Amino acid sequence: MQKELVTLADTATAGKSLTQIFLRNQHLYSVEQNDAEELVARAARNIEQLLRKRSAALKKLAAAAERFQMEHAWKDEFEDDEISYYNAKDNLEANETEGRKYRIRPDFKEDASFKRLTDHNHTAVHIPTDIYDGSTIVLNELNWTEALEEVFRKNREDDPTLLWQVFGSATGLARYYPASPWMDSRKTPSKIDLYDVRRRPWYIQGAASPKDMLILVDASGSVSGLTLKLIRTSVSEMLETLSDDDYVNVVYFNTRVKKTACFEHLVQANVRNKKLLKDAVQNITAKGITNYTKGFEFAFEQLSVTNVSRANCNKIIMLFTDGGEERAQAILEKYNADKKVRIFTFSVGQHNYDKGPIQWMACSNKGYFYEIPSIGAIRINTQEYLDVLGRPMVLADKQAKQIQWTNVYLDALELGLVITGTLPVFNRTMTIDERNGEHQNQLILGVMGIDVSLDDIKKLTPRFTIGPNGYYFAIDPNGYVLLHPNLQPKNPKFQEPVTLDLLDAEFENDIKVEIRKMMIDGETGERTINTLVKTQDERYIDRGVRTYTWGPVNGTDYSLALALPKYSEHFIQAKLGDDMKQATSMATLQLERFDEFGYTYIAPREYCKELKLSLNNTQFLLDFNQYIDGNPPDTCNVSLVSRLILDAGLTAELVKLWNEQTVDGIVTRFVATDGGITRVFPRSFGEEWNENPETYESSFYKRTLDNEIYIFTAPSFNTESREPVSESGILVSKAVDLTIDKVTLKPAVVGVKLNVSFWMNAFMNATLKPNCKDEICGCLRNDKHVDCVILDDGGFLLMSNQDEYITLIGQFFGEVDPVLMINLVNTSLYSFNKTYDFQSVCDPEKDSKAAAGPRSVYVPTIADLLSIGWWASSAAWSILQQLFYGLIFPNLLEAVESADEDIPDAMFKESCITEQTQYFFDNDERSYSGVLDCGNCSRMYRAEKLPNTNLPSIHHPHDSGALNSRYKDTHLWTLQ
Repeated sequence: MQKELVTLADTATAGKSLTQIFLRNQHLYSVEQNDAEELVARAARNIEQLLRKRSAALKKLAAAAERFQMEHAWKDEFEDDEISYYNAKDNLEANETEGRKYRIRPDFKEDASFKRLTDHNHTAVHIPTDIYDGSTIVLNELNWTEALEEVFRKNREDDPTLLWQVFGSATGLARYYPASPWMDSRKTPSKIDLYDVRRRPWYIQGAASPKDMLILVDASGSVSGLTLKLIRTSVSEMLETLSDDDYVNVVYFNTRVKKTACFEHLVQANVRNKKLLKDAVQNITAKGITNYTKGFEFAFEQLSVTNVSRANCNKIIMLFTDGGEERAQAILEKYNADKKVRIFTFSVGQHNYDKGPIQWMACSNKGYFYEIPSIGAIRINTQEYLDVLGRPMVLADKQAKQIQWTNVYLDALELGLVITGTLPVFNRTMTIDERNGEHQNQLILGVMGIDVSLDDIKKLTPRFTIGPNGYYFAIDPNGYVLLHPNLQPKNPKFQEPVTLDLLDAEFENDIKVEIRKMMIDGETGERTINTLVKTQDERYIDRGVRTYTWGPVNGTDYSLALALPKYSEHFIQAKLGDDMKQATSMATLQLERFDEFGYTYIAPREYCKELKLSLNNTQFLLDFNQYIDGNPPDTCNVSLVSRLILDAGLTAELVKLWNEQTVDGIVTRFVATDGGITRVFPRSFGEEWNENPETYESSFYKRTLDNEIYIFTAPSFNTESREPVSESGILVSKAVDLTIDKVTLKPAVVGVKLNVSFWMNAFMNATLKPNCKDEICGCLRNDKHVDCVILDDGGFLLMSNQDEYITLIGQFFGEVDPVLMINLVNTSLYSFNKTYDFQSVCDPEKDSKAAAGPRSVYVPTIADLLSIGWWASSAAWSILQQLFYGLIFPNLLEAVESADEDIPDAMFKESCITEQTQYFFDNDERSYSGVLDCGNCSRMYRAEKLPNTNLPSIHHPHDSGALNSRYKDTHLWTLQ
């Protein structure tokens, strides 16, 4: 059976013939080396240059803003025509500016750079919904920030690639350039606006220095009912003002002090830790009496611990209470005589308690006192402390005026993933008072920001010479990835920074832990390692060898790396020159030649500046041919186009060979190349081809390159429709090896799709014993005594002698026969690996009608293990399918309930962590056997790996009830 399969694949694909075609045409290309060290250094220089240009523009803006504000004369009243601005929330189509003071109407045009309507002659202003746009403070702010428009415009003229330029004011006003509607009615007609620039990740990071914060919650008996609810919400909002540069913990106290969550010390204020703390705060109950001394003593001790990671800058205690008579003066003088810890106090709820003591605590310890009588006061009062923390920055002036680059986050104006350079804007005016006379104003005016799209950074890391499995990645000082092929957040309304640690983006490896540390430390280096690699479709795991090369991006905190497999250390560079050969190759891409050369796909790449990308292959191919015929080469990426044309010609020669042979048992043949050509023969089957035409994104293509054998890929099983997928055939593929001057490359993949019915018959015939008169003579169709199945290395069903299994081809075998699958794992035919997708989205968990609240399970990251040293207690490991861990992050609809039918379903999705299990072969053993316990009987089985494939063939006694007794709840069975 194995010999027949391999022989058929060798004959039908003619992979060795394609190798010879490449060798015969060596005059058409050269083999070039990928110098990893030089590639990393060059890309790092390009990124450094890009960020330096953005930084220069940012400094101009911050300096101009400080000058404009200093020259501005405060006014208590304004004339109607004295201020004019475009309010980004005005609906111009509905004439919302009619009869309204201060409004202008921009002339919007579609802008490809911003992917939306813009007007480069104006700025736009966004004012939070809960701030009155006609207040004196806002009008003065509108007045002096109007002058920024000219600076924005000049920056754009100097650098036409600049994206959003934004000034976020401490008052909540945001002025951005170019002007663009806040809500694009064509995309999000019912967008609910809860935006406040002061809550954006870039503003929070730029407005204050890193801080160690201990949140102290009064949980005495007087804090109950509405007051306790207000405290819980206030603490959650307070946590949202923290960034990854901060460290935090939350404790509550009465006569004793207790930690709300499992953290022993302050922890990094990343998304997952803040979520865990917010969940824990909801479980605080009120009882007993208040003992401020106990609470403060614990808080100071937490802040004084030095043997754990800390921000080591500002130290803060946030006290949430309903008030009390105690000042805790003795304990404050004992621990904070030097006033190095700031204390902010919050009087929460409506009550008649004396506020004097807690006001004294704040004012005598360089803090501030706030009142939160109702839910409407929470948002503003939990963020104003940032103004106080900004005062040392203003006084430090140039020492504190450093450009910071944020984590990756999703742009509010739908630009996609961006990072933002930030620079605080200080109030330079002098203040006069009776106590201090004339002195420097200590207020921060706001934060200036300039966006850099990740797409722009990716363009500086050349992709199409390093092969489909080569990739660049970059990390920040926290180990979070700036660039990585696995950085793909799925929640389009994500309000938090996209924080994916390098050790979560890839499989854990001790050497990767070292690499991560060296990158954070700004070192350069290179290591070659064996590692597990998850496929693009996340169904399979392979083993691969990767060489990691890394170095710092000077002038920034980022570090850049390149991962290359061995076969991508060199690449093919097509040569120009043979016009006749190029013309012949181009002719094979014409639609009318599909019958002769197979249905042809070309990867949707940016071959030429004016060539518009299209997901419709036919249209894109027509546009490509037309553009190449009518435009000079200098308008295109010559290397990309030349490689495409080269591969078109070489694969056309292969298809000619296919034309000359007839092979039984296959549905179709195909060839795909690094250069972006995919040919499917015959043409009729090409129209049903559903693999990704971009070979650099194609799961089967990338996986095949990492293996030396024939890879059989199960079709995707549709669990909802349960329609048979066997008619489309089973995809079989193999990489084409090319060795030139002792250099090995893999420039293409060839393959076939097997006819399932034909090969099921061949499979059964291959197992029959001649002249057999026994009860079991092999794998007969629908044999009552024996089941014979073929799986792939991921545990997915490919073939069987039982007709009832045919509709299940492509399904994970653990759902077909759980007991047998468990035994295949226990006997080490299969190993498995748990992975977590930290960027998933889930449907919101519906409120239970039972008394118990919703459960949540925290999944620690590898980075948590390294920095915090803890791990969740033992949890059930599911074998079959994904488990969803409801790690719910804030989204646009937080605290908003709406039944509006126009709001897209995506708006209601919640960010969560998805747990996955992938199976793979982890040893070189060929034969396996065992006994299945089926209650009052036993079933023996035997498994054999088929050489030069990723297939095991498994034979075991037929159990008529196995299929019908498949486990509905996949949580019921676990590994022994």
